[in-house]
Amino acid sequence: LLIFLGVGAMTDFGPMLANPKTLLLGAAAQFGIFGTLMGALALTALGIPGLEFTLKEAASIAIIGGADGPTSIFVTSKLAPHLLGPIAVAAYAYMALVPLIQPPIMRALTTKEERGIVMQQLRPVGQAEKIIFPIVLCLLIGMLLPDAAPLIGMFALGNLLREAGVVERLADTSRNALINIVTIFLGLTVGSKLSADSFLQLKTLGILSLGMVAFCAGTAAGVLMAKLMNLFSKNKINPLIGSAGVSAVPMAARVSNKVGLEANPQNFLLMHAMGPNVAGVIGSAVAAGVLLSFVG
Repeated sequence: LLIFLGVGAMTDFGPMLANPKTLLLGAAAQFGIFGTLMGALALTALGIPGLEFTLKEAASIAIIGGADGPTSIFVTSKLAPHLLGPIAVAAYAYMALVPLIQPPIMRALTTKEERGIVMQQLRPVGQAEKIIFPIVLCLLIGMLLPDAAPLIGMFALGNLLREAGVVERLADTSRNALINIVTIFLGLTVGSKLSADSFLQLKTLGILSLGMVAFCAGTAAGVLMAKLMNLFSKNKINPLIGSAGVSAVPMAARVSNKVGLEANPQNFLLMHAMGPNVAGVIGSAVAAGVLLSFVG
């Protein structure tokens, strides 16, 4: 939760508010979570020794597809704490491997012409909008999906510290010193769960494999959703920004920008990709709330 506070203090909702359609891309990228949940249950149905998962274990593995380490740890600690080590390793490993995993999928699902689409400049977003949005988001999640309220609430609080402009010292501490300290402690505590007898098992290999499937499926779903939206949209969306719907902020947005520049050296997609990237953070927290509500 403290990491979400820091992430909120580092997040600019401007690109997403300037182009609200990108919320759909962040939502589509969560397909990897629910698709992998079904995959883990199907694997269990096959009855392969060592690769059998309960519903709570399958839900904990599936959340890796959101490419959000803190959310994965939050859900796993509640549903399957005995799997916390392998799931945390998988989540953070795939987040680090975004520049290697995503580009081949993005190129395979798009043409060079699609990758070269130049999007319209984003409109300026006022401070009032940036302050109202996290408040409204927090209220809606609190009423509709209480299990996700702790994550979204801390995320919104961190963002309000940033956007209010009157508590700069608190905002600076949240996005720098606090998040760094908590990350160090998080790494140490997760490491304590990685004893050989619990980690060196066939089930761990299954978790890593399913996590990869979840991540790839989320990336592909975001790109395909952008292509689908282009069929009904007058202002075309570059499908590459759909891959940023996974919530590896800001690495996924940088990868979208890099692949776009390869197709068109004058095409800068970074700010456009930050829209679905931020939406992905919200989407993964909402998906976590759904899993906790129905599985927990």
